[in-house]
Parts: sequence; C-alpha cells; structure tokens
Amino acid sequence: MKQCQTLQEIGAELTRQRKSRKDFLADTRNLEMETTDGVSKLAILLGNTEKQYTIGPIAHQQIASRLQIPYRYYQKMQQEFPMLLDESVNGWFRQTPERRMVRVLEHSVRAFLSDWYRRLDHLELCSAVLTGIQEMKGAEIMSCNVTDTHLYLKVINRKLKEEVTVGDVVQAGLVISNSEIGLGSLRVEPLVFQLVCKNGLISKDYTQKKYHIGGRLQNK
Repeated sequence: MKQCQTLQEIGAELTRQRKSRKDFLADTRNLEMETTDGVSKLAILLGNTEKQYTIGPIAHQQIASRLQIPYRYYQKMQQEFPMLLDESVNGWFRQTPERRMVRVLEHSVRAFLSDWYRRLDHLELCSAVLTGIQEMKGAEIMSCNVTDTHLYLKVINRKLKEEVTVGDVVQAGLVISNSEIGLGSLRVEPLVFQLVCKNGLISKDYTQKKYHIGGRLQNK
C-alpha cells in the first residue's frame, strides 16, 4: 500500500482497495499451499471452484504461528526445501482442520485469521471518523497515512489550546490507528500537541481500544 498525505489520497486509495479486496471463510482442508522458486501460493477450494493467490509476508507469519512452526525454520524450508514446507503446512491443515478467515487484496493473501475476527476496515472507519470530526468545532485532521499494516490519523482541535508555560502553547487532539490484518486493535489515544516544536505527546492513560473479536462468522 502507498503512503498518503491528504484525505483525498487516502479516500482514493481505500476506495481502490475496496474493489480488489476479498474475504473467504474456508475450512483448512480446502486450502493447499504450493511453493515454487521461493514464492508460495495458496489455493482455496470453494465448492467446485478453485482460486489461487500469492501468500504475502504477514500471512506467512500468521500461518507459521497458527501451525506452531518456528518462523525462521519456516523461512528456511521455503527457500531451501519448499516441498517440505508444502507438505508440512498442508499436512497440518488436514490433521487439525478448522475454519480460518483468509483476507485477500490484489491477488495476494494479506492475512490468515480466526473466524472470530471482527472486520473493521479503514474505509468504514474513516467515514465514521470524518462525520464526528465535522461535528467538532475547531477539529481538523493534521496528518494521515496508510501503510501495509496500519492506518493512522492524527486529529487536533485548534479551539482546545492552553499555554502551559510562558511561550509554550499546546493543543489537544487524538491519534487513531487501526489494522485490517490482525496486527493490533483499533486504538484512540489522546494527543497533546506542542506548537513550539510541532510534535505530539500521546497520553496512554486515556487510550481507548476496540479489539477485532466478534461472534463466530457464518458463511454467506
């Protein structure tokens, strides 16, 4: 994913991603890994249809963790003995069957998660946040960007301003972060923004979190 500096860029990027993202709830007995020249692909059998996607680095780590394969050993097999990696992963998929959520973006598996995972995607989050910001007098988004793993929004309120010492003026704000691929909860953290040094101090005492865990998902 690309780095974005404006709301327009973020909106365009997240809208583009929405069109190419897919989520599958799949029994691991219907999954099969195949590795060639260090590149692994995951085949997903859906009824009579098979779809195949390249496995991304985060998904590799999550597969290794779920199957309790040490990741350094997992990588060694991928590079030096791919047949052993495929046999190990596919064997454990069948030996300990379960349903997993496979999140795909642009022909690549980006996450391998529990079927309890509660999806809270960046585009929907931004829509909700922007509505709230528009209702707050003096609030504005100071910075925003989206990475391969997280979305970050820094919001300040220009009306909530105080001079803590002579010449040292701070503004109140907050930082919102979210991950779509299981690398952290939705976090809302108060921010004290110091105008002199153009920096921000995040207060951990009042951080709010929302974990990506919900009820067990059903196939649709």
